Amino acid sequence: MRPAEKRDVAVILGFINELAEYERLSHEVVADEASLERFLFGENRAAEAVIGESEGEAVGFALFFHTFSTFLGRPGLYLEDLYVRPDMRGRGVGKGLLHYVAQLALERDCGRLEWSVLDWNEPAIGFYERLGARAMGDWTVYRLTAENLSVFGKQKDQQ
Repeated sequence: MRPAEKRDVAVILGFINELAEYERLSHEVVADEASLERFLFGENRAAEAVIGESEGEAVGFALFFHTFSTFLGRPGLYLEDLYVRPDMRGRGVGKGLLHYVAQLALERDCGRLEWSVLDWNEPAIGFYERLGARAMGDWTVYRLTAENLSVFGKQKDQQ
């Protein structure tokens, strides 16, 4: 496991596309190398990534960013994506990637590490539960994207 570097942008984009295909969400991918380079390695980084390697070849990645818990009064890490190529699953790469991010969370005095998983992804759910993670069943994710975000964000004072 190693921190991603700018030279990994094409590999990361490849993993994103593979993950999107697995999740049946390829139609939603608009990321490109330029946006990844800007937001992962630019002046105002928005996220970080770690690369999992086997015999010198990149076989998986984890992408994460900081959050903040008002209840804990401490930062947290949010794991946006964790992906391991299918032929490398079951060999400890996913666990290694998640462990790497968990160690960073501890080093950074984070109060939690959290992520989302598609409710149909039983292999991932089983993997996470075996590690001791638990589902937050009483929470629902909401999202504003594209047109709705633009419309709402550009409206004048909402009071």
